[in-house]
Amino acid sequence: MKQFLEMMEVWIALLCCLGRVFAMSVFCKKYLKSSGGKEALFVMLLFGNYTVLGYIVGRCAAVPYIVLAVWNHIFVLVLVFFLFQADAAKKVIAAAMLAVLTTLAGSFLDSFLSVAALFWLHEVKGISNPLPGGVWTVFADCAGTAIEIAVLCRMPKCLNFFGQSRTGRWQAVLAIPLFVIAAVVDVANWGASNGILVRGEEGMGLYYDQVFSHAGICVLSALSILAAGFYVFGLERVYLEQRKSSRYEAQIAAYRMLEEQYGRSERLRHDMKNHILALSALLKNQEWEKMGQYLKDMRDGASLTGCEEDTGNAAVNALLWQKQSVAQSQGIVWECDVQMPGRCGVDDFDLCVLFGNLLDNALEACGKLPGEQHRFIDIQAKSVKKCFLLEVKNSADDKGGSAAKALRTGHGIGLLNVRDMVSRYDGVLHIESGGGVFSVTVLIPPGEAGCDM
Repeated sequence: MKQFLEMMEVWIALLCCLGRVFAMSVFCKKYLKSSGGKEALFVMLLFGNYTVLGYIVGRCAAVPYIVLAVWNHIFVLVLVFFLFQADAAKKVIAAAMLAVLTTLAGSFLDSFLSVAALFWLHEVKGISNPLPGGVWTVFADCAGTAIEIAVLCRMPKCLNFFGQSRTGRWQAVLAIPLFVIAAVVDVANWGASNGILVRGEEGMGLYYDQVFSHAGICVLSALSILAAGFYVFGLERVYLEQRKSSRYEAQIAAYRMLEEQYGRSERLRHDMKNHILALSALLKNQEWEKMGQYLKDMRDGASLTGCEEDTGNAAVNALLWQKQSVAQSQGIVWECDVQMPGRCGVDDFDLCVLFGNLLDNALEACGKLPGEQHRFIDIQAKSVKKCFLLEVKNSADDKGGSAAKALRTGHGIGLLNVRDMVSRYDGVLHIESGGGVFSVTVLIPPGEAGCDM
């Protein structure tokens, strides 16, 4: 019976190891590129490494824990470099994340369950100096594996920013703190594997020494998890803010150019009377060459086409004119009824950020639909009880919801710009999708002076 239980422990340990290795391959597959054959090779080599070192060398040859830990991290790094396709810096980041996730998750749960086992055996079973093993070891291994699998399978969704525009030495440097965190926990576990790491007062006994040791490792692992989490998500937040800032600045430059272009068109329309008089004189004198050159100069000076309606804001006029031209070139039905309040406390460039991002999203959604499907963009803006109300509707895929999901998860840079702009003016943003129509409504309360139509 005892031999059977030992065999069961070995098989369960092997299954846990295989599950952990498979989760690591899923992590790398989502973050890096690889063919199916290399993924299978990654699983086999890593499983063989853990099996040989963890269950043969570690027990028979008494290899120190720290040597096994360092070798495992190096071996994973080598496999990632040779079996997956990406920039070298991205591979370093992936290996660092694997080292941190597997080390911290396993260490925390193992130490936490060890404390629980000691408490149960001592307080409930009445064993003065308990030494958890057997069933407790198997349970801790299974629970730790389940946590590692869950973390590895979910974590790639939070690491997209590492693979975007971060290359070279900068990305490799980002991996150093992660390796350091994993190394600190490995060193602490090495100390615990060589005996009691934390001792209580004299006379407290082996039980309390074990509790203090495992509790110390548990606290260290928890703090390391928090440090790694703040580091990774802090970098992501900084990166998102940088992208938002760079996009905002690019939009301001584009809108200034549009406003200048629209201003030239407006000046040309204003001078149209003089142009007509001049052309009439040339026509009367039958000076055809001069008339042709005059018309050419007018055409090159500014476009005579533009937004059909005057919104009351030159910057918004220029933006709508440009977006309308794009929509018409793609066969998208354009419906626009925008009446901007004269005074509502919103900066012109903030208005352009608002209109620009929403219309860019609408154009992108319409562009993904097949040409035979009805595609439209409807923009309505007006003053309602001194508040500025903007509603943008567009045709979209019935599966939809991607923009709302992006806003909730914080990965839609355009919608983040809109949300931050609306929040800055204490406004409200509402997103609705259904029936092949995607709708975004923005309500901004009046400023100190209120809205004046």
